[in-house]
Amino acid sequence: MFDETILGHDEIRSRLFSRLNAGTLSGAMLFVGAEGVGKRRVAMELAQREICFRRSACGICEGCLIFKSEPLPKEFPNMLRIAPEGKAGIIKVNAIREDDLVEGGIIHWAYQAPAPNCHKWILIEDAHRLGKIGANILLKTLEEPPPGTFFILVSHTPASVLPTIQSRAERIAFGTLEPEVIGKIAVANGWKTSELDSWTAISNGTLKYLDRDLFDRASSQIEAWVSIMEGTPFVGVSEKLLPKSGDVAQSKQLAMAMEQLLIVLDDLSRLQAGKPSRLADWRERIDSIAKTQRNIKTSYKYTLDAMRALNRNVTPEAILRKISLSLC
Repeated sequence: MFDETILGHDEIRSRLFSRLNAGTLSGAMLFVGAEGVGKRRVAMELAQREICFRRSACGICEGCLIFKSEPLPKEFPNMLRIAPEGKAGIIKVNAIREDDLVEGGIIHWAYQAPAPNCHKWILIEDAHRLGKIGANILLKTLEEPPPGTFFILVSHTPASVLPTIQSRAERIAFGTLEPEVIGKIAVANGWKTSELDSWTAISNGTLKYLDRDLFDRASSQIEAWVSIMEGTPFVGVSEKLLPKSGDVAQSKQLAMAMEQLLIVLDDLSRLQAGKPSRLADWRERIDSIAKTQRNIKTSYKYTLDAMRALNRNVTPEAILRKISLSLC
C-alpha cells in the first residue's frame, strides 16, 4: 500500500495510513524535520494513494505520475499545494483568501465536495513563510476543518511557524534518513559509489543536494567558511556565500550558506572531542583549525540567531560579515 519509489520513514507512513483508515487522523498536522528528508513527499503519498488506479500508491500508473510531474502542479484532483513564491519567498495572502490559486480561495476549495472516494488535502509548504494575515484567515478552518478535509503544513524551521498555527496542528516529527537509504537514492540519481562519502558528509541525512549544481554550490560555501577560519577576509570569498540573482528566494540562499557553516562547526567540535572528521575533503585544514583556540559556541549562536531572523528583511552582506567575524 506504499509507493515503492519512496524510501524511508516507513513507521510514520504506516502510522498515518492506519490512522486515516481508522478515522483518527488529525484534520491539521504540522510535519517538521530537516529540509530535504521527504516530508512533502510523504504528505503527497496520502493523496496519491486515493488517485492511484490500483488504490495502492503503486508509483507507476497515470494517477500516481501526476504526483511526480515536474514542475508539480498547484492543484490535483484531491490536493491543493500552497508554496512560497517570488524572490521574497513568502506565501502570499491572496493565495489564501482570493483567487490567485483557485477560484474562490482556499477555504472555498476546502468546503467543496471531494472527488469520488477521496478526501481533500491542503498542503502548505514552508509553513514558516506564512504571515500573520494569511494565518489568521486560516485559523478557524484549521481548528475545525470540514469533514474529510486535511491540512498538512510542512516546515524545516518549526520554531518560526506562528504559535497560533502550531497550537492548532498536531506535530509529526521526521528524522533524517539512514545512510543506506540516502546512498541508494543518490546512486539511483546518478551519483557514483566513489562519490558517496563526500556527498553524504554534506547532505547530512537529507536529499537536498542530489542536484550536482546545488552540491557544488554547497561545497564552495564550505570551502569559503574554512578559508575565513584560516584568515581569509570575508571580501575574498563573499561571492561564494552571498545570494545570487535568480528564482530562488534570497532567504533560502542565505539559509543554505549558514547551514554549510554549521556543518563545518560540527566537524570542528567532533575533532576537538577526539572524534573523526566527516568532511574528508577538508580534513587536514579543519584539523589544523581545531588545534587553535576557537569559541565554537559563540559562532553557533550567531549563526542560529541569524537563521531565525531570516523571516524578517535582512541585509545579506551585513549578516554574513557579522558571522564571519565570530569565526576569527
